[in-house]
Amino acid sequence: MTTELRRLRNYIDGEFRDAADGRTTEVVNPATGEPYATAPLSGATDVDAAMAAAAKAFPAWRDLVPGERQKALLKIADAFEARAEDLVAAESENTGKPLGLTRDEEVPPMIDQIRFFAGAARMLEGRSAGEYMEGMTSIIRREPIGVCAQVAPWNYPMMMAVWKFAPALAAGNTVVLKPSDTTPASTVLIAEIIGGVLEELGHPKGVFNVICGDRETGRLMVEHDVPAMASITGSVRAGMQVAESASKDLKRVHLELGGKAPVVVFEDTDIAKAVEDISVAGFFNAGQDCTAATRVLVHESIHDEFVTALAKAAADTRTGAPDDEDVLYGPLNNANQLAQVSGFIDRLPAHAKVEAGGHRVGDKGYFYAPTVVSGLKQDDEIVQKEVFGPVITVQSFTDEAQAVEYANGVEYALASSVWTKDHARAMRLSKALDFGCVWINTHIPLVAEMPHGGFKKSGYGKDLSAYGFEDYTRIKHVMTSLGD
Repeated sequence: MTTELRRLRNYIDGEFRDAADGRTTEVVNPATGEPYATAPLSGATDVDAAMAAAAKAFPAWRDLVPGERQKALLKIADAFEARAEDLVAAESENTGKPLGLTRDEEVPPMIDQIRFFAGAARMLEGRSAGEYMEGMTSIIRREPIGVCAQVAPWNYPMMMAVWKFAPALAAGNTVVLKPSDTTPASTVLIAEIIGGVLEELGHPKGVFNVICGDRETGRLMVEHDVPAMASITGSVRAGMQVAESASKDLKRVHLELGGKAPVVVFEDTDIAKAVEDISVAGFFNAGQDCTAATRVLVHESIHDEFVTALAKAAADTRTGAPDDEDVLYGPLNNANQLAQVSGFIDRLPAHAKVEAGGHRVGDKGYFYAPTVVSGLKQDDEIVQKEVFGPVITVQSFTDEAQAVEYANGVEYALASSVWTKDHARAMRLSKALDFGCVWINTHIPLVAEMPHGGFKKSGYGKDLSAYGFEDYTRIKHVMTSLGD
């Protein structure tokens, strides 16, 4: 008996549509390895339609007083709250994530973030008017940019959609959003929710649009002549391609890319507490997080004790089906990702030692065991490149200077953490670490009020916070003569 696949559709100009040419892709549940839906493989005609809808809706949405945009976003947040279980189910099927963790760890922050940007909508302001030339008054206006082409990743499809559409809509922009081709289901549901709210409030149909597709669809979006901004969360490779494509007409670009977060553990650290927190921050979401605590640097005096404790924590950590309440994480997102993670372990140099894990779990779905690797050198591939899986590497360092050298000695610069009881040392490291975020005696918490974004090949621009909100605005100088 063949189960009929669910049919996902694009959301363009207030209605659900198939791809204009009828092309589709299969969407696979990573917990089972089996397809459960089809999604449109959108082409140029679909991108044109979505961009035209967003461009047509922009003037009316832009000209709303901020309080009206705030009202819409607050209603969207309420609708997310009312549909929380539907969102959890869609995201779990999308990604294989545990239902309970998705319900507790993702949905509440998403709703809070939408409400944060709803409030931010009413806080756009420039410098006060003033006279900087005799007989002239200058005013600074903050304005929306226009249509935003946004591409979300597969590791947090729902939450990254929120990080993109919420500040964009709050600032008065309109949106064309593309989810990953492996995880479109929750984004299509989001389109249903947002579309219903906007329709209820009488706003233009094209304010928010979703088109499904692959890399080529994303390229068509970025190179399209309508968007004034391209925003992507994804790999360094994808970010570089977006920046190159956007350069053809000098679009503004917002990039949140890969990471290789150093976790610097000094000898005065409470080892048991650090291991507990770091193992969760490293294995959560199967390590598929740009900020994951997967590159541990530990002082040589406690190295062996720390590795032993971390290996035990890995052995005690479980992965499994979404409805299993005792697992920390689910499968890797897709077959290619399973092959990538396995490849890093298969290619380990002779001096490396697998302390725990290092293998696939089961033969159904894309599960991988919690893994700890020690004995590594700074130039090893697994230290330098993003694994994006449940793999924690451990290196030892001799002193503070070497810790900083090792920590900064990668091409990524998104997030980092320092573990020590010495306040002055923590402050020195927070200055010396070349990363967009430095946590002290913790790793991975995020709040809507604080910015998230990196340096170097981790991209540029900020998500969350007033800084992220400002990224979706442009600044205009208006000067007026005071003469007759």
